[in-house]
Amino acid sequence: MSEAESRPVRLAKRADPGDLASPTALIKIVVAQASFIAALMFYVGVIYTGAYYDHFHLSPFTLRFGFAEFVLQSLHLMTFPVLVGAVVVLIALALSGRRPRQALPGGVVRGASVGTSVLARYYLVVVAAGLILLVLWWRWQLFLSYRWVGPLLIAIGLLLGEARQTDGDRPPRGFRDTAVPVFAAGMFLFWTLTLAAGQLGELNARNDARDVITRTGLVVFSAERLSLRSPSPALKFDVLGEGVHLRYRYSGLRLIVARNEHYYAVPIGWKAETDPVYVFREADNMRIELMPGVQ
Repeated sequence: MSEAESRPVRLAKRADPGDLASPTALIKIVVAQASFIAALMFYVGVIYTGAYYDHFHLSPFTLRFGFAEFVLQSLHLMTFPVLVGAVVVLIALALSGRRPRQALPGGVVRGASVGTSVLARYYLVVVAAGLILLVLWWRWQLFLSYRWVGPLLIAIGLLLGEARQTDGDRPPRGFRDTAVPVFAAGMFLFWTLTLAAGQLGELNARNDARDVITRTGLVVFSAERLSLRSPSPALKFDVLGEGVHLRYRYSGLRLIVARNEHYYAVPIGWKAETDPVYVFREADNMRIELMPGVQ
């Protein structure tokens, strides 16, 4: 064999795809995925925190939350129903393909695979159900507590449709035909995540406001009388005496958040629709004491 004939063989060996499994390539993949997950958690944390503090007439940007704090706030979405639902969706998508179905043991799992395959055949019905829920929510404000279900059903229907196309009895589809439905499903999943994060933040804020008496108590001592007005009888005002420097004491307050030497508090029995949020800053003429809340 001549040198010209052996040259393509050497070029083919150089194009070996095994290099993708090198440590450098794996590190790049892990870093890229970690960056995407961190960015997604940051976004979810912003949505959740914004909805939570909006109930108390506050903004997380005014409170100067940082990147790490937003990421930690996103962990509120890691509830048991969310994790179970995510696992169910992944199993349903895995079972809808032909190759996993042939390797599954057991009648129960095979039955679930067949049921998922049948559901994949009628994926348009799932998409239509999601569209109907979106119209009912958008037009008539129905199902407000479950407004994230509509885009979730649309995303699941689109993914089931793509899983159905992977059946070996069907001709392969082009990249463009596959990319558009997958991208649309990703957008609807992103919308679902946004609605769920905002709804959970609002729900947790309402629950905390209803049980505000259990939060950390706050007592304010001031050298001057403060103009605190509240319809709640729980807000108490005492004068400790003329010879006391910090002689005015205000109690019956509960702490919402403390940020940058500022204490944001509400009185017991606080109502979001009518009552204000008090902001205190500890100084020479004011002292803040934190007390345990009433259980």
